[in-house]
Amino acid sequence: MSALLELRGVRKEFVIRGGALQRVVGRVNAVTDIDLSIERGRTLGVVGESGCGKSTLARVVVGLHPASGGQIIFDGKQINNATSGIDVASTRRIQMVFQDPYSSLDPRVPVGASIAEGLVVHGIGDAASQRQAVGEILQRVGLPAQAADRYPHEFSGGQRQRIGIARALILEPELLVCDEPTSALDVSVQAQILNLLRLLKKQLNLTMMFISHNLAVVRHIADDVMVMYLGHIVEVAPAATLFANPHHPYSQALLSATPVADPDQRGKRLRLAGELPSPLNPPSGCPFHPRCPLANDRCKAELPALTAVGPTRVACHAVAEGRAFSLHQAMAVQ
Repeated sequence: MSALLELRGVRKEFVIRGGALQRVVGRVNAVTDIDLSIERGRTLGVVGESGCGKSTLARVVVGLHPASGGQIIFDGKQINNATSGIDVASTRRIQMVFQDPYSSLDPRVPVGASIAEGLVVHGIGDAASQRQAVGEILQRVGLPAQAADRYPHEFSGGQRQRIGIARALILEPELLVCDEPTSALDVSVQAQILNLLRLLKKQLNLTMMFISHNLAVVRHIADDVMVMYLGHIVEVAPAATLFANPHHPYSQALLSATPVADPDQRGKRLRLAGELPSPLNPPSGCPFHPRCPLANDRCKAELPALTAVGPTRVACHAVAEGRAFSLHQAMAVQ
């Protein structure tokens, strides 16, 4: 199966300016040298702590932030450049569902106008055909066609997120980027939205990038999982492989922090020392070494490359050198 989306060495840097002359006083490396591919019809889950670069990566992929370097290749064609970001013609094929269903909709216009905006921008159809398309996509996401004439404040949070999904799907995209689409919703509503996304993926043959800090949600929806830390990829694996046998110490710590309902299955949590370093002043070598129980001098000086370990790719010197130990062993020494 061919890859629909490939990223090769993608970086995103934000310049910080200060003073009366607005000189450059710092740079934030939000995303650093990202290499990944998503095969057609599959869902890649992206996980990590707040501030690890997940949402920035999503915005780079859809063109809301131009990449500072690297290549974004969609369906075999490079679609980004340094000056204008993503090629406009490609934006119809890549759409995004935002995290907050409240702020992502314009409160001053009916939701039908928000949903149809993509059709208007791309010059697709006349007013009558656009209205028909809006009604059909609303019904597909579980809302009546008449909802197009109502305003955002008249809907619940879950209904607004359905509207956000409808707005993304009306252009018939091939890649859907979901930036924590359930984090602002109640738990019962989260399940409904997740099940809707899974159904739509099957019906419309979608490829998805699904970003979340909730590992239980990612386990439910993703085919593959990418773990990020401080703008870097630290591990990529099929979902079943990563949840059964995480290799990177950071992946192990994330999984050990996942709540378990069964008290007989609960174990000790692998607690990491310290806080996430500032991207303004990242540590040398492996970005995780200040918090890693396996760090040595090499980890402090040399950035690890992604290395294949079976179906997993992991960026860890300890794994490459055979010094890694299992999650249960790691927890036993805490």
